[in-house]
Amino acid sequence: MDLTPYVDSLRRELAVAAEAGGDEARELAEKLTAPLEAAARLTLLDALSAAMDEVTRELAPGSVDVRLRGLDPDFVVTPPPAEPFKARTPPPADGDEDGTTARVNLRLPAHLKARAEEAANRDGLSVNAWLVRAVSAAVDTGPATGDRPRTTEQGWAR
Repeated sequence: MDLTPYVDSLRRELAVAAEAGGDEARELAEKLTAPLEAAARLTLLDALSAAMDEVTRELAPGSVDVRLRGLDPDFVVTPPPAEPFKARTPPPADGDEDGTTARVNLRLPAHLKARAEEAANRDGLSVNAWLVRAVSAAVDTGPATGDRPRTTEQGWAR
């Protein structure tokens, strides 16, 4: 992704703002342009990295990494595994050992709900049974909170 158009736009906006302040403001803006370009690129990279972290959370177990190539970031998308999800432990039949169940209202993004429905159909299960299996596998074998892999940034910065 080429950041130059965004940095150039910021430079133009600074010049327009400096014009309103007269000759001294214009001269100061010209002196600040070079140091601000580096700061603007770093700020844009931080924003992109944060955005890709959010995207990664939505794609889990897939991910999106931001890598620096020269002065511009590249995005590397790692899709989730293609094989259907299989829990390591069988789901409880209609409740846990004492026969009770609990109701949970779960709000999923539409695209994730559709993927859960597809996965349940592939496994020949209802969405509820598939979700019970997924939650069971996650709490029995999943990483502890805070151990989730994060996006990485690689490259050189000047």
